[in-house]
Amino acid sequence: MNIQNNVQLKPFNTLSLNSICSHYVKTQSVADVLDAVAYAHLADLNVLVLSGGSNMLLPEHVHSLVLHMDIQGIEVLEDNPQSQVLRVGAGQNWHEFVLWSTTQQLIGLQNLALIPGLVGASPVQNIGAYGVEVGEFIQSVQVYDQQLQKLRSIAAQDCHFAYRHSIFKEQPQRYIITHVTFKLPKHAALKLGYGDLKAAVGDDLTAENLQRQVIHIRQSKLPDPQDYPNVGSFFKNPVVTSQVFARIAHEYPQLPHYPQNDGSVKLAAGWLIEQAGWKGKQLGSVGMFHKQALVLVNYAEATLADVQATYRAVQQDVYGKFHLMLEPEPVLWSKHGLLLAHTD
Repeated sequence: MNIQNNVQLKPFNTLSLNSICSHYVKTQSVADVLDAVAYAHLADLNVLVLSGGSNMLLPEHVHSLVLHMDIQGIEVLEDNPQSQVLRVGAGQNWHEFVLWSTTQQLIGLQNLALIPGLVGASPVQNIGAYGVEVGEFIQSVQVYDQQLQKLRSIAAQDCHFAYRHSIFKEQPQRYIITHVTFKLPKHAALKLGYGDLKAAVGDDLTAENLQRQVIHIRQSKLPDPQDYPNVGSFFKNPVVTSQVFARIAHEYPQLPHYPQNDGSVKLAAGWLIEQAGWKGKQLGSVGMFHKQALVLVNYAEATLADVQATYRAVQQDVYGKFHLMLEPEPVLWSKHGLLLAHTD
C-alpha cells in the first residue's frame, strides 16, 4: 500500500476543481481496501472514496484519506439460457462495461451507455437514463462496512433504490463498495419510452442499435469533460405531485413531463433551467452549457465557491419562475472528507 501526501485531485474529478488531499491511496484489491481503512483508523482520518470523480464537488483542501478505487475485473458467476450473473470490480469503467455487456448479447444496460464514472459508483446514485435505472439489474453489492468493520454483501432489495437514491447515499461514510453483482437477461424487450430515443432507434430493434443511438444522442447534447469540465447532468429532474404539475402545465403547456407509477410526475430540469434563461449563460468562469442547460461547465479555473454561486443562482431563478427548488445531483464534500448538504 502506497500512501501519498498532498496529492492534487484535479485530474481525478471531471469538473476539474483544484483540490489538494492530505493523504491518497489507490486500491486495486479488497486487501488494499482493508489496509487503507486500517491506516485511516490509526491516523484518525475519515475515508473519502474517489471513484471516477464524475459526480462530486471537492473543496480546495481535503484533510482525509482519499481512497481511489481501482478494483478491476468481470467474473461470470452464473450462465444459463435466460441470463448471466456477473460480479464486477468497483474500479471498472462503467461505459466500457456497458459496451462489453452488449458484445455478450446481454440486454438492459444499453440505455445507460456513455454515463461517466466507474461501476462502483453506479449503485450509489442508482444511475439512470432513458427510462432505465441500474438498480433494476443489480442483484447485490459487496462492501466493506465501516460501522460493523467487516466485508458483507447487501442484497438489492436492501439497497433502498429509488430515483437517484440508495442506502449508500443515506449512509455515505459507512460503506466502501468493492464489487457489484448484476443479473442481466439475454432476451428482453428494449426500453424505448423516451420519444427521441424511440424515433432514433426506428425499426432496427437490436441492443446494438439502441446502444449506438444512446451514445449518439448523448454525444450530441453533452460536452466531453476533457473539453468542457463537467459532471454530466447537474440537477435532478424534479418529481412533483399531480397537483403541482397541473399548476405549472396550466401556464406552460409545453412542459416536458413523465408520469410515474405512483401518480407523481417527473419534470425535465433542463427545460425548466432553459426557460429561466440559463441555457448558455455564465456567471464568471462557470455556466450552463449552450447545448444542454442541465450541464454545468467549468470554463476556466473555477473554484468550488464559483460553482456554488452559479448553481445557487440557477436554483433561485428556477424557483422564482416555477416555485420549484432544483436539487443538485453531485455530492458535496467537506474539507474533512465528510458529506455536506448543499444548503451548508
